Amino acid sequence: MRTSLLLASKSAARRSVLQGVGVPFETVGSGVDEDLAKASLRERRATPREVAEALAQDKALAVSAGRPELVIGADQTLEFQGKLYDKAETLAEARQRLRTLRGAPHMLHSAVVVAKDGDVVWRETKTATLTMRAFSDAFLEEYLTAEGDAALGSVGCYRLEGPGVQLFSQIEGDYFTILGLPLMGLLEMLRQTGVLSS
Repeated sequence: MRTSLLLASKSAARRSVLQGVGVPFETVGSGVDEDLAKASLRERRATPREVAEALAQDKALAVSAGRPELVIGADQTLEFQGKLYDKAETLAEARQRLRTLRGAPHMLHSAVVVAKDGDVVWRETKTATLTMRAFSDAFLEEYLTAEGDAALGSVGCYRLEGPGVQLFSQIEGDYFTILGLPLMGLLEMLRQTGVLSS
């Protein structure tokens, strides 16, 4: 008998990844106040990578307390020149974000934590380094017009599965890490625990 699996995330990209590879799961909101958690982590001078790890754990533990299912919690942060960036809230902010990142590398830290009965049973964090090309202001305006509010769906204001890939000159790292859900280790863990056939 296979174990039930819950995804403690509202991310459409993470849902799409799991659905696309045939993992059976249900989605449950974690109820974690990410802004409050980030503020606390910043006060403790947590690195962007540590912020991703802490939020992934918080989400998994919040949902798994008192529940028998395995719960996946995940989070992704963007680090540029040592600074943590949150999602842009407006297209004007997205425009400024992309101008800031233009012509330079930044890192995406993607953490995934699996919990059961209020305890962490597995975790992994992967980092991808993406270098934006020195695109023109004209290209940037074309890009934002094409993407619209979809540009606000990720912390970097881009989707590699869409026009966002044209922003880059070099990408180092796993595709699923960039989408916010490091997958290969997670799939192996789910096979070992009986969620997936081995």
